[in-house]
Amino acid sequence: MFRNLIKAISLPLFLGLPLVACTNGNSTTIKFSAKAIQKVCEIPLPAGYSRVVYDSASFSYWLQQFALKSDPTVYLYNGDRKRNQWPSFAVLNISTGNKDLQQCADAVMRLRAEYLYEKKTKGPILFFDNNRKEYRFSVTGSRTEFNKYLEHVFSWCGTLSLASQLKAKKSLEAIRPGDVFIKGGSPGHAAMVMDVAENNAGDKIFLLMNSYMPAQDMHIVKNPSSSTLSPWYSIRQKPRFELPEWVFYENQLMEW
Repeated sequence: MFRNLIKAISLPLFLGLPLVACTNGNSTTIKFSAKAIQKVCEIPLPAGYSRVVYDSASFSYWLQQFALKSDPTVYLYNGDRKRNQWPSFAVLNISTGNKDLQQCADAVMRLRAEYLYEKKTKGPILFFDNNRKEYRFSVTGSRTEFNKYLEHVFSWCGTLSLASQLKAKKSLEAIRPGDVFIKGGSPGHAAMVMDVAENNAGDKIFLLMNSYMPAQDMHIVKNPSSSTLSPWYSIRQKPRFELPEWVFYENQLMEW
């Protein structure tokens, strides 16, 4: 969400991802305890589905390997337990900060920035505010400098500016981890695709992550439209994708 005042935030060091990659197996059941999984790619699949394999250097693969907390409880930036817990299936193992800054679009930008910073990719990390002012950061900068950079991004960039920076996805069938469902504005919202799987018929399913207001833990959301498929969403649910606290439409899917 867009804030017009810069606020101080404390962002602890990023919690590293496990080094061992997940296998690409499928599951005959999706009923299990979230406490038994450690990474996004360990979330079981519905029968007949297998995870889509991506290049190990890609953003998509990086998201699939992302670490999860053993406790699916969502906490706010101030340490309070979020009142509404039912939307959360699993919580990402990454800091939220101690100020009300890292909300929906901020969580999306945080993951993108963390990937670029960790991989030391060519070119700067770059986001824009609503006036198209650029916020750049060199991946060679220190972690302290990086945290300060994120403070400014979270303070001045939001759903509206991020939606103008991303590109419209041409095909829902081409969905991949890292794509973003987003509606810019006030109110607006953003959720990131974290994993994708498909069956032999080419039908695809995907996981969604979001933060919300007030700033809170990034979490994999449940699918309130299908108790048997949840937390997975199917592209067959188009054009309407109902999240526990928001609704997106097919034409709101974007990519970097």
